[in-house]
Amino acid sequence: MTVPLVSVLLPVYNAEPYLGAALESILRQDHKRLEIIAIDDGSRDRSLEIMRRYQQAYGRITIVSRENRGLIATLNEGLALAKGDLIARMDADDISYPSRLSRQVSSFVEQPELALCGTGIDTLLGDRIIRGTPNPIYQPASLRALSKFFTIFIHSTVVYNRHVIPQDMLSYDAHYVHAEDFDLFRRVTDRYPAKMIDEALIAYRIHGNSVTNTHKRQMRRTHLAIVAENLEREGLCHNPGVLNDIGLALTPETIQQAAGCIRSLEERVSALPPQTRAGYEAGALNLFYFLYQLVSDERRPELTHAFLTQTDKWGLIRRRERYGLITGARAPWCSRLSLAATSRLDALSRYLRSVPAASVLPAEGMH
Repeated sequence: MTVPLVSVLLPVYNAEPYLGAALESILRQDHKRLEIIAIDDGSRDRSLEIMRRYQQAYGRITIVSRENRGLIATLNEGLALAKGDLIARMDADDISYPSRLSRQVSSFVEQPELALCGTGIDTLLGDRIIRGTPNPIYQPASLRALSKFFTIFIHSTVVYNRHVIPQDMLSYDAHYVHAEDFDLFRRVTDRYPAKMIDEALIAYRIHGNSVTNTHKRQMRRTHLAIVAENLEREGLCHNPGVLNDIGLALTPETIQQAAGCIRSLEERVSALPPQTRAGYEAGALNLFYFLYQLVSDERRPELTHAFLTQTDKWGLIRRRERYGLITGARAPWCSRLSLAATSRLDALSRYLRSVPAASVLPAEGMH
């Protein structure tokens, strides 16, 4: 592969507070052969004005502005407009570190058969950065298995190789709203090689208006529907449809059924060949934690207690959570106080682990 043109696909919707930093972080990349496809999806703030200002100053930015059609339509429109050999995703509230694209391009040059490449992240909370750490589960041999259980890459870290992925595959499916990336990654990784650069090359911003926060319930339902499809296709659970049920309603019955699915999954994974078992074991554990978070977020400790008991997973949660849940099964008000205190302790712990953003980002908010 010669020095490739990279098309950076940037959907924009009411991103005024963060858009300038996102655009500058792309324009300052070490890899200079790039274009930006910026699509304003009916923003009601000054996002379009900001994009035009950068277009006039830097060039290399194609702007489309029209009425709101939603993220999936915007992404597919951008894919159709992109001219690059490689297509990089970028969110309008994140920041790409300067070497991000050059590092990913090098991976495709070294492995021309590579279809998909993601990276690790740092987390940006307000003006502070929490450093990401490598995760040992991201082994090349495990990515296909892991992609059956969760979104293996943060969407804004991904680069696609158009020379490997067929045109009819490289599109987002509107049936999987708010989990369209999970669906696409599982389809690509099922057939083609993928790679994780397990080093933070993106600062991923967490804020109250992010899609993750505003559409959490729908994202979880779609996520579970995708996992159910994958488990059914691979014969890994006797009744994967119960994952759809618990996504729709949390009741003692749906919790019992979901716990049975977890036990069935673990039993069948244990019988897999050793060379593939590790990835599925990690995926099954991720599914347990996903369901545990889904149940515990309802703040009904009697249901969380039932889920942990029926999955026999008390040993996988923290000691102070265990105390609150055991007590709360008989005195729910007491457990809620304990879990609220746990949340405050966790927030404090995250804060103490964070470092001042000024030590890694310049004043305007870029690396």
